[in-house]
Amino acid sequence: MFKHILVGYDGSASSQQAFQTAVAFARCGQGRVRVVSVLQVTEGGADACALMMADSGAHRAQELLDELLAMEPDAHSLVDVEVTHGSPGDVLLSQVQQHGIDHIVIGHTERGALARWLLGSVSGDVLARAHVPVTVVR
Repeated sequence: MFKHILVGYDGSASSQQAFQTAVAFARCGQGRVRVVSVLQVTEGGADACALMMADSGAHRAQELLDELLAMEPDAHSLVDVEVTHGSPGDVLLSQVQQHGIDHIVIGHTERGALARWLLGSVSGDVLARAHVPVTVVR
């Protein structure tokens, strides 16, 4: 069974379902769930991003943990959270190496063809490049 499960979390309904699915997997295999929320800065570049993270990173991590525990109150001992910045697919895949992740659970949000072309699909990117099993939750 999976021991180190990664969840990409953006607050959407599908990411909430992904989190709940990951917690269920963790409970079955006595594993842990690492929830990562990736902030993207589209204007201002790296300096603006660094400022934003310094000012709100720890606060947002606590808010994220509170939000997750509201969904799964007894999962406190199973969950680690991180709020970071960057390209969501790149960040999630780098977590695999950094934290010994053996399974990724990610939500899938339906977008139109134009939005997918302009913004890409995080779940598609992760599926294409991951070297560990990936569960996509709809």
